Amino acid sequence: MPFAHITGWGISVPEPILTNDDIAKMVDTNDEWIRDRTGIRERHIAREDQSTSTLAVEAAIKALQVANLAPTDLDLIIVTSSSPEYIFPATACLVQDQIGATKAGAFDLLAACSGFIYAVNMAAQSIRSGSIKNALVIGSETLSRFVNWKDRNTCILFGDGAGAFVLQASDQPGGVLSAVMHSDGSGADSLTLLGGGARHPATELTVHEGKHFVQMDGKAVFRFATRVMGAATKEALELAGLTTADVDWVIPHQANFRIIETAAKYLKMPMDKFVVNVDRYGNTSTASIPIAAVEAVEKGQLKAGHKIVFVGFGAGLTWGALAAEWTGPMPAKKHVHPEQYRLFARLRSLLRRALRYIEGLLSRREL
Repeated sequence: MPFAHITGWGISVPEPILTNDDIAKMVDTNDEWIRDRTGIRERHIAREDQSTSTLAVEAAIKALQVANLAPTDLDLIIVTSSSPEYIFPATACLVQDQIGATKAGAFDLLAACSGFIYAVNMAAQSIRSGSIKNALVIGSETLSRFVNWKDRNTCILFGDGAGAFVLQASDQPGGVLSAVMHSDGSGADSLTLLGGGARHPATELTVHEGKHFVQMDGKAVFRFATRVMGAATKEALELAGLTTADVDWVIPHQANFRIIETAAKYLKMPMDKFVVNVDRYGNTSTASIPIAAVEAVEKGQLKAGHKIVFVGFGAGLTWGALAAEWTGPMPAKKHVHPEQYRLFARLRSLLRRALRYIEGLLSRREL
C-alpha cells in the first residue's frame, strides 16, 4: 500500500491589512477588547480583483513549484472553502482550468473550518487506495465578502487567504499517518451563513434580513471548540500509534488564541509546541492550517522527520485531526515550471471559449 506524503506547499495572502484600530473606526470596539477575547491584532482582506479562486491558484502554483510537479501530472484537485467562488461550478474546476491540470478530476469539499483536514484525508485515502498518485488540496477563503461590518462580534474575526498542499504516493513510510473526522448537526445553528442556498435563495428580503452574512453564537462555538480540540488530537495520535511526547508540532485551526491555549492545557503540552499566527491573520477558515504550516516551514520550525498534528473545528458542527510525518519534496530528475503551464492554460481556455462561441453562432444560423 503506498504512503501519502506532503511534498509541496504554498500560500497566497492579500496585501491589504485591516488592523483592530481600523475596525474600531467602523464599530464600537477597540484593540484591547479584541486582543483580550481573540488574540487577533490584524487580518488580511482581499482586493476587489482577488477572489477565492485567484488566491487558490496562486497558492497552488507555489505548492507545485515546491513539489517540482507539473500540473499535468495531477490526478485530483480538492478545494475546500467556506466562501466558494460560486455554489456551482466548483471552485476546484476553475483552479483546474487556470493551472492547466488537464488530467485531474476536481471537486469542492464543504466542512467549514475543518475542511482542510477533511480534504487532506480524502486525498491521502485516494492515494493509499492506489487509485491516484498525485493530489492537490487547497483551502481558500474570501470570507470578508460575507462579514457584516456593523456586527462587532463577527467582523473582528475573519480574514482572507489561501494555502495549498501537494500530496504524492511513495513506497517510503511517512506522510499522513492517521485522521479522524466528526460532526454534530444538532449544533448547526451555532455558526451559519443562511442566505444564497435552496432554503433562503437571494431575495430583497433575505438581503434586508442580513441572511447573507456570517452569524455566530460565539459562546456556544467557544464551548464546543474547547471541548473537541484536545480530544480529537489524542484520538488521531492513538490511531497513529503516537503519544503527545512524540509530537514536534501541533498546528491548530487559527480561530481564537484562548481556544488554542485551552487545548494545550488539556493535552498537557507547552504552548511553544503549538504553531500560532492568529494574531496576524485572524480566522481564515479552511486556509488557516496550511498558512500556519507554511509559515512554520519558512521559519525553519517545521522540518523533515517531524511528527505533527493538524486539528480544527468549524460550522456543521464539524471537527477533526490528522497526524503526519513531515517529509518534503521528492527527489526529481528534472526541474519543472508550473507557471508556464498556467500561461498555456490561459491560452487554451481562451481558444476553447472562442470555439464554443463560434459553434453557437453556427448552430443559430442552422436553425
